[in-house]
This record gives sequence, C-alpha cells and structure tokens, in this order.
Amino acid sequence: MENSDYYESAGGGFFAAFLGAYFVFILIIWVLMVASMWKVFEKAGKPGWAAIIPIYNTIIMLEIVGKPMIWILWLLLPCSNIVFGIWLTNLISKSFGKTEGFTVGLILLSFIFWPILGFGPAKYLGPSAAEAQNGFGNNPFNNPNNPFNNPNTPNNTPPPVV
Repeated sequence: MENSDYYESAGGGFFAAFLGAYFVFILIIWVLMVASMWKVFEKAGKPGWAAIIPIYNTIIMLEIVGKPMIWILWLLLPCSNIVFGIWLTNLISKSFGKTEGFTVGLILLSFIFWPILGFGPAKYLGPSAAEAQNGFGNNPFNNPNNPFNNPNTPNNTPPPVV
C-alpha cells in the first residue's frame, strides 16, 4: 500500500457511483417502456403482461397490426430486421390512427412516444386501419404506381345504355 494514495481510490468510487446512477436511469426507462407497451397492448385488446416477454411481445405486435407470423423470421434475420422493424413500428402507429411522423418519433424517441401512445387518448382502430391509410387525405386512389387503383380508367366506365 505504500505506492497508492487517496486520489486513486477516489476515482474508482466516482466510477462506481456513475455506473450505479446509470443503472438506475436505464431501469427507470425500462419500467416506463414496459408500462407503455402494456397499455398499448391493453388498448388493442391483448394481454398487457405480454409486454414483458421478449419474443412473445413481438408476436402480439404482429397480431395487433394483422401481419402473419412469418414476420418473426424476417425480424430475426440481420439487415432485414431493420426494414421489417421500421415497417412494424409504422403499422403500429397507423393502427392507432397516427402518421408517419409519429412513427419516426416511436423509433428515435421511443421513451417519449410509446408513453404518448399508451397513456394518451389514441384509440385502437384495428389492423385494417394500418393498411387503409394511404397518403394525404386517406384517398385509396392516390398511388400513381398502381395501375389498378385509378378510378378514371376506361374499364371502370359502365357500358352504354342502348
């Protein structure tokens, strides 16, 4: 102990205090996220306790948005899980009547937007609501890349009356 002094042990104490405070902060965020997902699941008519179980909560989210269970495999594959995770989050927000901007919030600031979704006034609209919202004004014919969605094509006109 002749080569040590007081300042070396003080640094270790500061580091331990910092790690302890960080652990408490992460624990508070985790409890907030679980409580928020619990409320979101209950709003959708699913069991709230499913928010605690890691893979089962993803299965419940897929049920909420009406997607098949094969998506679990896509969510487990590297690279595709990023695309399908963003897609699933977008469908969750649309199932509650929210927009793409809210989806960005759910992804980037999840500790703020999940409580807004869970404890806020948002109502669950069903899995079909996620697919029914097409762009601005919810006009189903506003996709210019889909030739089958144009109401003004000649095939949609009634036959002439003779």
